[in-house]
Amino acid sequence: MSMNQRQSATDPHVAVLAFPFTCHPWSLFNLACKLASAAPQVRFSFFNTSKSNRRLFSTSQLAELPDNLKACDVANGVPEGHVFTPAHADLDEMELFLKAAPESFGKAMDIAVAETGRNITFLLTDALLVFSCQMAEKMHVKWVTFWVPAPYFLSAVIYTDLILKAYGNVCGINGGGVVGLGGIKPIEKTLDFIPGLSAMRFCELPDDLLQSDDPNSSLVFNNMLRMCEVLPQASAIVMNSFQELNSTLLTNDLKSKFQDLLYLGIPTLTLPPTPPPPPSPSHSDATGCLPWLEQKKPSSVAYISFGTLASLPPNEFVALAEALEMSGVPFLWSLRDDLKQLLPDGFVQRTSASMQGKIVPWTPQSQVLAHSAVGVYVTHCGYNSVFESIVGEVLMICRPIWVDNGMTGRMVEEVWGIGVIVEGGVFTKNGMLKSLELVMGEHEGVRRMREKVRGLKEIVVKAAGPYGMASKAVISCEIELSRVLISCGRHVRLKTALQCVDKSENSLEFRSRQRKAECLSLQFLQCVWLEPSSDESSLLSVFLHHT
Repeated sequence: MSMNQRQSATDPHVAVLAFPFTCHPWSLFNLACKLASAAPQVRFSFFNTSKSNRRLFSTSQLAELPDNLKACDVANGVPEGHVFTPAHADLDEMELFLKAAPESFGKAMDIAVAETGRNITFLLTDALLVFSCQMAEKMHVKWVTFWVPAPYFLSAVIYTDLILKAYGNVCGINGGGVVGLGGIKPIEKTLDFIPGLSAMRFCELPDDLLQSDDPNSSLVFNNMLRMCEVLPQASAIVMNSFQELNSTLLTNDLKSKFQDLLYLGIPTLTLPPTPPPPPSPSHSDATGCLPWLEQKKPSSVAYISFGTLASLPPNEFVALAEALEMSGVPFLWSLRDDLKQLLPDGFVQRTSASMQGKIVPWTPQSQVLAHSAVGVYVTHCGYNSVFESIVGEVLMICRPIWVDNGMTGRMVEEVWGIGVIVEGGVFTKNGMLKSLELVMGEHEGVRRMREKVRGLKEIVVKAAGPYGMASKAVISCEIELSRVLISCGRHVRLKTALQCVDKSENSLEFRSRQRKAECLSLQFLQCVWLEPSSDESSLLSVFLHHT
């Protein structure tokens, strides 16, 4: 092997392994883009199904994508000729993918190594891909995992055994009846025995978690239960959240469970919210949602979306549609074409003709929620979607469906006070009408909720800013990036960059460069990349001296 070949084989090569469902690939893709931009001499291979990769790389501004981030396709695990059952197609697709994932990713990485001549030197993976731990061990590389759901759900996963024991004791003692003299049902008892979860109740947890001994539990949840053993072995857990939005008690407890815990913000969040473009058809709004919203009064529209996978029982689609039509509230509904058949006869035609409603298969959600016409978001409480609603200052009507949705719904209603959960946790015609009145009426309760969502937005914007917990100065970022390159035999002219910057925090250039610095790149690289040798440490100390 020539010197160039040996150098190429040891050049840094990060394998990014995605879970190609719901918002997971978008979040990890955004994180990978920012890391790749901050470390241009590092190769980032983004391993994902071809279907998901096409969406990510085609809908992004290709000219702005870093050259060192490349899409690598992974088999979806679906056997040739396999026919999905319509009612369970989405979950079945996830199950098949996860079953085949270890082999699928392994083959795809072998191909990437052969094509690039660079060995994998680092693994960054979605936390659901628990097999990544063994993969990293065999490859002798460091492993960092990205946790996409809410932080409080991670706590519930870690404490699954304790939760099951407590729930069993409560139900066993009372025979499924009541607890104590207060008449509290077991399912409504709080999780105050877990640090930071005193606001949560058993009923906010997914059924699969409370019934984890069920042999019919999904592979998705079985993987989550394995996380208790696997995640502590990761070099770091990267959180899709802001530390400022979580209690100190919760954060400190989680930090005590892992080697490192990094709150790096929400990569998919646009701050400030993307302003709607001029009201004309565009690639980003092919369904014409934004021009339609331009015709509506401020805060008058209900926007409805339950994500790419979350779905409702047929009777709830009917109840929701009937309530919307009876209320007369203008609505924009993001609904797959194959689900329109579940709506009441004539509903689509009537509401379209009257201009009350617009139903489309896709919307530019962040722009919709940033539009002044939107007054409420009817949502399943996906974590990323909730924060898009917050930065758009839009109140929420929550119908939690799975995983962390129930806990996030509880935060929206009880902790943050910026929305309501539908009556009984499911859509009924009367319950939805009540919810609309609670969040869209002209009364004191709505005004208080709007004040709270504005206050929460301020916290989010500050947390995402240059002085938030997730931010660091660009000088430190340059130092840390140089360490990575030095450890791989590369040299960078860092001293020049340091000398040209006024170190005063009040200087315009310093603040500007702070904003450009990707805080997540810094913390990620700082905590988990190759440890420098003593010589490299000495060199870094020289660089640090100049700051």
